[in-house]
Amino acid sequence: MAPASPGPCAFSGDVVVARMADNRPTMNGAQSLIQTLVNGGVDTCFTNPGTSEMAFVAAVDRVPGMRTILALFEGVATGAADGYARMAGKPACTLLHLGPGLGNGIANLHNARRANSPLINIVGEHATWHLKYEAPLKSDIRALASAVSGWIRTCASPEGVARDAVEAIAAACAPPGQVATIIFPGDCMWNEGPEPLGAPTRRGPAPVDSASVEAIARTLRAVQARGETSALYVGGPAWSPQGQALATRIGAASGARVFGNRFSPKGSRGAGIAQITRLAYPVPQAVAQLAGVKHLVMAGTSQPVGFFGYPHLPSELQPPDCALLTLATPDQDVLGALEALADALDAPGEPPRVNRLARPGMPDGELSVEKIWLALAALLPEGAIIADEAVTSSRASDDWMGTTVPHEWLAVTGGSIGQGMPVATGAAVACPDRKVINMEADGSAMYTLQSLWTQAREQLDVLTVIFNNRNYAILQGEMKAIGLEIGPKARDMLRLDSPTLDFVSLAHGMGVPASRATTQSEFNAALAIGLREKGPRLIEAMI
Repeated sequence: MAPASPGPCAFSGDVVVARMADNRPTMNGAQSLIQTLVNGGVDTCFTNPGTSEMAFVAAVDRVPGMRTILALFEGVATGAADGYARMAGKPACTLLHLGPGLGNGIANLHNARRANSPLINIVGEHATWHLKYEAPLKSDIRALASAVSGWIRTCASPEGVARDAVEAIAAACAPPGQVATIIFPGDCMWNEGPEPLGAPTRRGPAPVDSASVEAIARTLRAVQARGETSALYVGGPAWSPQGQALATRIGAASGARVFGNRFSPKGSRGAGIAQITRLAYPVPQAVAQLAGVKHLVMAGTSQPVGFFGYPHLPSELQPPDCALLTLATPDQDVLGALEALADALDAPGEPPRVNRLARPGMPDGELSVEKIWLALAALLPEGAIIADEAVTSSRASDDWMGTTVPHEWLAVTGGSIGQGMPVATGAAVACPDRKVINMEADGSAMYTLQSLWTQAREQLDVLTVIFNNRNYAILQGEMKAIGLEIGPKARDMLRLDSPTLDFVSLAHGMGVPASRATTQSEFNAALAIGLREKGPRLIEAMI
């Protein structure tokens, strides 16, 4: 017979109930945790729980206000929490099972960290008295979490549950946003807990020193007077319509070229927006864009560097003799700093160039990447959200998406593969009245394909377009960039056609209607249906 666990707890079926001395039920730690999260505005939890989290699972029926969304893989839960945070502007929480569960979710927690997404990452742990044993699932959860978390706390006792939750909310929401991980031993969940606490005080972004703004304004004027070239490089909040308008006004007043970080977590594109040029992904192209720049001003982002290091190519994309100036770091008031700089430069009141609506006609003939984007630009509903993980196939979007109707763009941030489908899932939870379109590469899709099941279960309005080129095309390009020869064995490692993935069957197996397009007319018809009909749907484009 197993020894009785210490602490005042009793079991009723699979529900753990804390008891007072007179045997009256009271609030347990899990209930206190959930209520405190709800009080703090955290009302959505993406979950993949296990044994150590069962008290939390039971508690959601007793505490109103928390929506729980099941994912069949932890990377879907963490990626969906990232997408939700980007669109909702507030944190979701996750519920993961011990160290291995956290490990499965780390890739998309990395992407969330790079996106500065506010996220409360709840990880269950063995009961405190069980930690001394070498149980099979014992691991160093804190060490795993440290790679992707800006704040970590291990709950020491049930009495600290509510306090830890409040501090996690405050930490997650601290500008510019971060992953806050709380590790909860099982007994801290099921034993008697404290009264829930209210919402924490949240601080806004730090203002930028006015003297710094003035100094940058003087530098830009001096550079312009000398006939030299400057540039403004923006990211984060500057990808909003307001930020892009401010950036282009500054460019008009100072002569600075204006570029944006293409890996910013959320951006606005389309007609009526003062669109700025995204810095290219390939290093030679980005270096060419910044050629001749003597002063580079950064706002809401760090200096531009290559995604990877390559032989015979620079890591820093600006010229060697270029001076770097920081207008605003991501944790500062980026929009306020841009507005102050525009005022200091007496910038024009309106952006010099605003994109005009110019939808293309529907393409026909042979199916291609370029024509897929053309068709989307022709039919895109206003206010749509595009989650982009099309990888090599996404570069063609720059030619057409700037002049279609206004929409929002969720970009790759940390580069960890398998982001697109979960991010689209979370965005659809956050914005149920907006069409979400996931433009997805075939290789990337296989990392978090379980997202489709969650979309079907929740009936989320997500249209997934799979660019099925049957290759890891990005890696073929990377081999060429490094200067390596692609031999037959190497090529075989980068092919996805033996066997060819059948995304229509895979989608059907998870409850999502799907169709295959081999011609442009087939794609156009499927796209029209997918944009018109509510609910999850997938199009496999055989390019």
